[in-house]
Amino acid sequence: MAHDRTNPEQVAPKKYLFNRLEVAGSLGDLGTLLPLAIGMIAINGLDSVGLFFVVGLFYILSGIYFGVTVPVQPMKVIGAYAIAMSLTPGVITAAGLLMGIFMLIVGMTGAIHVIGQYTPKPVVRGVQVSVGTLLMAQGIKFMLGTSSYQLAQNAAEPYLAIQSLGPIPIGIILGILATITTLALLENKKMPAALVVVAAGMIFGIFAGKHEGMDQIKFGFYLPDILPFGFPTMHDFTIALMTLALPQLPMTIGNAVIANADLTKEYFGEKAKMASYKALSNSMGLALIGSFIFGGMPVCHGAGGLAAHY
Repeated sequence: MAHDRTNPEQVAPKKYLFNRLEVAGSLGDLGTLLPLAIGMIAINGLDSVGLFFVVGLFYILSGIYFGVTVPVQPMKVIGAYAIAMSLTPGVITAAGLLMGIFMLIVGMTGAIHVIGQYTPKPVVRGVQVSVGTLLMAQGIKFMLGTSSYQLAQNAAEPYLAIQSLGPIPIGIILGILATITTLALLENKKMPAALVVVAAGMIFGIFAGKHEGMDQIKFGFYLPDILPFGFPTMHDFTIALMTLALPQLPMTIGNAVIANADLTKEYFGEKAKMASYKALSNSMGLALIGSFIFGGMPVCHGAGGLAAHY
């Protein structure tokens, strides 16, 4: 039978779509990515070019390989602890290398499938709930102006000219308005919530921001340096292993591999056949090695990020 292009049921779906819904989906996880990324640049001194180069490249390559939405997130235990303790770039990159080697080992040997089969689903869900709770608590701290970075800057919103409206910190007002807008537009496909909230935030920042450092911006094409902080010392690796890598492992395996693979299959069905435990582990392992080489932050996938994009 001839292919009838007028019949929508016979027209093959496009592999890549570029419309406002896809753009809105791409912004869905910025609330996790940007605060930790900017915090690790400003507080820990990570290389901004290397960090965002790896994140962008990881997004593109993983999207092409898996063929469905794939989140790219900071490793939250590493990021949160590194910022809170003001750890050096050497310790952070060492943690990324250790995590990368581990993920490649469990991925290439197939050990991750054994781990996935014997990990109870309640454990995975418990990890997700605990991470979500911690992130919500950190978000509330930012709204109140009591995060470690804000306290160090002695300002509720260090980059805004407006700090409060009367006794109410401006972060609380912005947070409430953003939440109301998101809930009101959650199912709106003509005006996706993420686009509206991010655009409104940018406009508010332009008019109410301090604009510090804007005169230092130089447009151009910049490539990241190789090992911008040098190779980590044995002391760096010791601290990274005990304080960052080991606490991060359960969350990465539970949330970034097992829960992420399961949720991808739930969302995309047969289209998610590439998102296996092994593939996700290897993907993160390669990205972590790249992040180490270019001085960026340790990155992973994650079920929460997938839900946000979706």
